Amino acid sequence: MRAARLIRMALLLQSNPGLTAAALARELEVSERTVIRDVQALQEAGVPVRSERGRAGGYFLAPGYRTRLATLHPSEAETLFLSGLPTALQDLGLSDAAHTARLKLTATLLPSVREAAESAARRFHLDAPAWFREPSRPALLPDLARAVWADRTVELAYERPGRDGSPPSTATRVVEPYGLVLKAGTWYVVARIPGARRDRDGGWRTYRVDRITALAPAPGAQEPFVRDAAFDLAAHWEARSASFARALLRTTVTVRLTGRGLRRLPAVVDAAAVEEALACASVPDAAGRVTLGLPAESEEVAFDQLAPLGADAEVLAPLSLRARFRERAAALAVLYQDDPQEAEREETRDQR
Repeated sequence: MRAARLIRMALLLQSNPGLTAAALARELEVSERTVIRDVQALQEAGVPVRSERGRAGGYFLAPGYRTRLATLHPSEAETLFLSGLPTALQDLGLSDAAHTARLKLTATLLPSVREAAESAARRFHLDAPAWFREPSRPALLPDLARAVWADRTVELAYERPGRDGSPPSTATRVVEPYGLVLKAGTWYVVARIPGARRDRDGGWRTYRVDRITALAPAPGAQEPFVRDAAFDLAAHWEARSASFARALLRTTVTVRLTGRGLRRLPAVVDAAAVEEALACASVPDAAGRVTLGLPAESEEVAFDQLAPLGADAEVLAPLSLRARFRERAAALAVLYQDDPQEAEREETRDQR
């Protein structure tokens, strides 16, 4: 731990000469007393750190001295190009490497990282529009990210949601994981089925990472798979994300919306579902309500999406989902039937 901190201090002084003890303490998240001890440790190790007093004082490295630690390791260079995505880096277990990479980049000045940039872009993609949700953090995401970095074929178990109220099922697949995409707070992996490259879809598959229940190296796969040099993750995602999103919508919910509910619908439901629902919506009734068939992944997902609309959305079918909303409404009615302040006043009177 201290060794890593000493390295960071040397890099900070190389890229920002004249930092004070207070500034170093803030950057390193330690006390000023610890900074002074660390400076002494660097000096004893042969790093020529000197201090100057006065208004322009601070800590400096001797003129002409440059630490050899400034050379970027390939993994640090790759993560540097994800440094604008702090939450994504944390999920992938790469935040420490990215922080060190930024320090080294500043210290070295114009490092050659073109290959690292291309490598990161081939494997990770942020679909920024509609990224309004707190990203999920699937347990297997770091392991999957390591497989993507290393081009390792894996065997995964994937839970598929049931259709029309049927229970979910689990399928096992051997895939070549080409890249990870963060879309609207959800991680997806774009993969290829080995030996299926002549299929009409080229063997490409997309899986939600939070539905991967198990992950292991593929049996017999000792060497990295040969990556298709022509594969462009961003272009692939743009071309196929719409059809993939539509394929997830396995259930249709009949819902009646007020004018306010109709206006709020795009804020709680995926764009693909809203577009399809509006295309077949009824004309407004006498009360201004519109009835439409809303595609959804499952009844569970539809319940979570429509619940925030409250009384502006009435589920008509399926009946099982309508029953869930009726149970929720009954529970809320019980919860709010009494005035808590009045109850508190009655309890006070009783105690007197």
